Amino acid sequence: MSHLTITLLILVVAVALFVWNRIPVGIVALGVALALWASGVLTLEQTLAGFGSPTVVLIAALFVVAEALDASGVTTWAGLQIIKHAGDSQTRLVVLTMIVGALLSALITPNGAAAALIPMVVVLAIRLGRSPSQLLLPLAFAAHAGSLLVLTGTPINVLILEAALDAGAGNLGFFEFARVGIPLVIGTILIVVLFGSRLLPNRSAKALSRDLSRLPQTLLRDYIPSDAVARLRVRPESALLDTTARRIIGRPEDGLHIIGVQDSQGRPLADVPLGAGNFILVRGQPGAIDRFAGEQGLEILRAVDGDGDGGLIGPEYGVSEVIVAPRSAYVGATVFPGMVTDSGELVVLAVQRLGEELPAGDVTIKPGDAMLLAGRWDALDEQTRDPNVVRVDAPDAIRRQAVPIGPRTVPALVVLAAMVALLTTGLVPAAVAGLLAAIAMILLGVVTVEQAHRAMSWTTLILVAGMIPLSTAITQSGAADLLAGGIVGAVGGAGPLVLLLGLFLITAVLGQVISNTATALILIPIALSIAKETAISPLPLLMCVNVASAAALLTPVATPANMMVMRPGGYRFGDYVRFGLPVMLLYLVVAVFVVPLWWHW
Repeated sequence: MSHLTITLLILVVAVALFVWNRIPVGIVALGVALALWASGVLTLEQTLAGFGSPTVVLIAALFVVAEALDASGVTTWAGLQIIKHAGDSQTRLVVLTMIVGALLSALITPNGAAAALIPMVVVLAIRLGRSPSQLLLPLAFAAHAGSLLVLTGTPINVLILEAALDAGAGNLGFFEFARVGIPLVIGTILIVVLFGSRLLPNRSAKALSRDLSRLPQTLLRDYIPSDAVARLRVRPESALLDTTARRIIGRPEDGLHIIGVQDSQGRPLADVPLGAGNFILVRGQPGAIDRFAGEQGLEILRAVDGDGDGGLIGPEYGVSEVIVAPRSAYVGATVFPGMVTDSGELVVLAVQRLGEELPAGDVTIKPGDAMLLAGRWDALDEQTRDPNVVRVDAPDAIRRQAVPIGPRTVPALVVLAAMVALLTTGLVPAAVAGLLAAIAMILLGVVTVEQAHRAMSWTTLILVAGMIPLSTAITQSGAADLLAGGIVGAVGGAGPLVLLLGLFLITAVLGQVISNTATALILIPIALSIAKETAISPLPLLMCVNVASAAALLTPVATPANMMVMRPGGYRFGDYVRFGLPVMLLYLVVAVFVVPLWWHW
C-alpha cells in the first residue's frame, strides 16, 4: 500500500474518531502520529517533531502569559468595567460584554476569555434582572471573533504564521490579523444588537456562578457580628514600639480584643518586636477602637463600620473560610483568635460552631468547626490546600473578584507590552518572545511555577504536537496535492473567489464536529498545495482557513468556549444553530471577500 493511500486512510480514521468523540482528542492525535511511524510514512524524528516545534513552544508560553494576566487581576478588572459602565441599558450591557470578551480573547484566547468572564457576566445579568442566555452566547461568539485581532489570540493564528513563513510567503505581523478580526467583531456585535432578541433564547440558567466580590466583608460580618474590626498602623511614636506581638495578641483591652499583628505585606508577626509601619488587628466597639488607637499612638487605617472590612482586605492580604474535616488532625487542638498557625503564615481571626460565634478565647476544635483565617492571599491559597480542612471558596478566586487590581498588575502589563513589542518588531523568533514573557511573569512573581504548570492546556498542546506529523504526512505523501487537485478541479475554473468559498465551506463544516485546531492542521497543507497548483499567493488561502477555523459556531462541542456557556446559559443544541448561522454568514463574507482585499493573489 502506498504512503498516499495510508495517509488518506489515517486521515479518514482520525476525522471519524474526532467526530465519534468517545476517545480523548489527545489520544487520537498521539495515535495518528504513531500510526504514521508504524506504517513507515514518517521517520521517528518526523513523528516526534511536533513536540519540539517552535509553534508548540510558543503556544505553551502563551498559556503562562494568559494565566498571569488572569492572576494579576487584569481580566477581572476588565469585567468590572462592564458593571461600572453598563447601567441598566440592555444594549449597552451586551455591547460592553462583547467588546471586553473580544479584547480579552485577543490576549488570552477565546477559552481563557470565556472562563474568566462567564462567572462575572452571570452575576451581572442576575443583578440587573437579565437572562444570562441573552449574554453568554454573544460573549462566546465575540471571543471567537476577537481571537483574530492579534497573533496571540489563538493557536491557529500561530499555525498560520508558521505555514506562511515555511511557504516563503512572508511574515504576518502581530496586528495584521486585525484586518479580518475587526470586521468580525463589529459585525458580530451588530448582529446581536439588531437581531439578538429574536435569535437568542430567554431562558433561566441551569448553573449559577457565585458572586465573591463582597464575600470577605460578608465573612467578617458573619464571624464577628457583634464587633467592628480594624487594622491599625503602628506610628513611630507609638507606645507599643518594640513590644513583641506574642505579648499583646489575645490581650483583652477595654472594650476590644487584639486578634493579630502583621507586617506591611500581611505576614503574621509573633516574636518580632513591633516597629513603625506594622499593623495590629483588633475587634471591638468603634468607640473602644478609637480610644485604644489614640492612647497607644496608632493610626486607624480606614473608617470602621458594620459593612466595611476594617482594612483587613487589600491587594496583598485578605481572609478565607475553612471547615475542619472529620478525622482531621486538628480535632482536639486548642486555638484562639489571634493565634498564628503552625506554618507561620496565617492568623486565626474567629471560630464558629454550628453557625454560632464562639467567645474570644481558647477553643478546643471539633469536627465541623469553621475558622476565619487572615494572611497574604498567596499564603491563604497555599496553606488552605490542607487535607485536614475543607476550604469553602478558593482564596485566589475571592481575590480576583474582591480586589482585582493589585501589585502584580503593573509588572504583568509591562511584560505583556514587551512581548507584543518583540512579536511586532520580529527582533527575536516568536517562540523566544513567548518564552521570555513566560519566564518574566514567573520571576516577577505574577504567577508561581505551580500556577504556570496548571495553566497549561495539555490537551491543546498534545493535539497540536500529535497532529503536526499528520500535516507533514499529508504534504510529503502527495495527499495534499491530490485533495487540492480535487478542490481545484471542482471549483477552480470558476475563479479564485469560488475557490475561497469552497475552501471556507470545507473548513467550516469540518470545524463544527472536530477541534478547530485539528481542522486547521488538516487544511493548511491542502491550502498550500492549492496555491502551488493555481500559481497564486498562499496568504489569502491560509487566511481563509484561519477565518473558517474560527467559525466554529454551530455546535456546543465545536470549541471549549461554546461548551462552557451551555450550562450557565441554559442553551440547547438548536440555539447554537439558530444564532450561529447568521454569524457564520458574516465569517463567509469576510473570508471570501475581505481577505483578498488585504492579501492579494
